[in-house]
Amino acid sequence: MGLSIAEVARDHRDYITDTLQFHEQQLHPSSTEDEELVRRAVFSVRNKAIIFERYIPFSETLYSVVQDVRPAEVTIDFRRQQISCSCPQKTSCRHQLGVILALSQYFISVQDWAGQWRAKKTVKLESLASARSPENWQRMVDEVLLHALDNKRQIEPILIPSIFENVRQKLRRHRPFEREWQPLFDLFIEVAMLKRLWEYLIRMNSPMQSDYFLYYLDKVFGLIDHAVSDVQAARRLFATEPFFDAIQHQIRALVLIENGAPHRRLALYLSLWENLFTDKKQIQKELQLLESLPSGTSDIDLMALRSTFYILQSDDDQLQQTVQAINPANLETFITIAHFALKKEQQQGAELILKAALPYLTEYIHQHLTPMRRQQFTRLLDLLYSQIHLHEQEELTLFSAYGKYGVQAFSNYLLAQQRYPDWVALHQLYPSSISYLDSCGLKDVVSNAPGVTLPLYHYYAMNEIQQKSRINYKQAVRIWRAMKSASKKAGKLEFFESYMQEIQHQHKRLRALQEEIDNSNLIV
Repeated sequence: MGLSIAEVARDHRDYITDTLQFHEQQLHPSSTEDEELVRRAVFSVRNKAIIFERYIPFSETLYSVVQDVRPAEVTIDFRRQQISCSCPQKTSCRHQLGVILALSQYFISVQDWAGQWRAKKTVKLESLASARSPENWQRMVDEVLLHALDNKRQIEPILIPSIFENVRQKLRRHRPFEREWQPLFDLFIEVAMLKRLWEYLIRMNSPMQSDYFLYYLDKVFGLIDHAVSDVQAARRLFATEPFFDAIQHQIRALVLIENGAPHRRLALYLSLWENLFTDKKQIQKELQLLESLPSGTSDIDLMALRSTFYILQSDDDQLQQTVQAINPANLETFITIAHFALKKEQQQGAELILKAALPYLTEYIHQHLTPMRRQQFTRLLDLLYSQIHLHEQEELTLFSAYGKYGVQAFSNYLLAQQRYPDWVALHQLYPSSISYLDSCGLKDVVSNAPGVTLPLYHYYAMNEIQQKSRINYKQAVRIWRAMKSASKKAGKLEFFESYMQEIQHQHKRLRALQEEIDNSNLIV
């Protein structure tokens, strides 16, 4: 080896220090498994069980062997900043930590590092898990998160999923053995971790709109939904009631938290009230608490939030008064609650909200929503409004609010009403493509009123011709074939032949187009 290990360690001190800090955050001194891992890693350094075999300066790669029960080969690629071990453990292992400690001893004291790490130990997680109570489970979550999160600097959004996956694994080591308790434990720690993460992000003024954070939210919501399903299927014990009360408190605190992704927080809150908390006393108690809060407590409209419990109590009179507060600022919150009402089969409550929201849809969709969300939101609206009864004028107000983002929904409505000329007029107002027309019911229009489709076929054929390429001319011919079929059904074949002759005359200088028309047998 061309260089001494001391020189290698000093040259790559930054990487070694960062990797040691990573292990320090990943490993929790209150966990028996982590404590044992650190103990054995330090033992391997003390007993000189780590052999540095060779270092290749060209690739900046260090090869070492740890003499364990079975020898393990640890490779560090300093250039790529990667470390790997031949042992079967997928995550951090004692061999990797041992090699990093052996390198770091050239500029720090391994004994001091181990002592400082162990000093962070407060209470064993096993003892908290065995003394089963909501307070102990919460303390378990807090203990692990306190070690994993750095309160001196913002956490990088890209690290959130990996950090919390590591926390989740540590907590699940203490999962109860009884099947009745396991889903409740999973649900409790997911909700508790999410609440603590949100508080941390607010405290550190961290952004909550990054794709990595939203990815983490989607994953956690999926885990919570799965846990809720398992809790519903499991036998509910009397001893678990305090845990359900604690979850209810955490979910309320999360929905009333200062800011950040309000619609996602609301969706989680409603999901648990839809599937988990169904007792009338719980509903009444939650409503009383929400009614006692002053407005502005949360970035979620409290009037809308209270309407959830008016729906659960079937209190249509109170709900009728509440929906008068609907405006573009809180409209999506009320729409989410209307969706909740339909899931709970509270048709009347959903109808009150959706009809009250109609006058504000146009402004909300086109001024408050980002363009990327408009299509998705109009699809949700179409799903909800299709489940209630609307008068003709209300339906027209709804589809008018959609604009170009609700063309497919309006198309289906016009087809159901057999208003075929209006269907054609709609697609002339919002032109798209032949394939999109097919998805909106073009075949139905051709079957029932083929004559009204001829202007559409002409429009799209002309668009293809304007591209002036043989591929587009071929596509124009395909459109004319469909137009010929519609003309034949409408009894306007002579019109179509005259039309094609005029097309040939107008575009006589486009030789490739003339060839495609001649080869197509469109004109007999």
